[in-house]
Amino acid sequence: MMSRIDHCLDKDIAQLAMSLVAYSLNLSLQDVLHTRRGSAEVAYGRQIAMYIVYIGCGLSMSRVAAAFKRDRSTVCHACHRIEDDRDDCDMDEWLDALQLALSKAACLSAKYHSVIQEK
Repeated sequence: MMSRIDHCLDKDIAQLAMSLVAYSLNLSLQDVLHTRRGSAEVAYGRQIAMYIVYIGCGLSMSRVAAAFKRDRSTVCHACHRIEDDRDDCDMDEWLDALQLALSKAACLSAKYHSVIQEK
């Protein structure tokens, strides 16, 4: 069972991923964070964010869905779509860079939280 802290961290990781993607694609962060689908570009950006959280941070699809306030089937669809897009070499490299940035930031956050809990 997921603890309250894990749930909060999942939401923080999701928000960080959406921020990275919004910045990279020159999208409004507010649009990407919104619970409505939005434009095709915004929806695609959100799908990329879900994918990098799932792949880059190793969260289950259920945890990603909860963090993004979406259904698990939506996350599954997003991951399949973005995985298919990785056939393009430039897209593959860009996604690798996003995953790396997200996973490094998530590791820093986890280390910070463990240090704080020890005090």
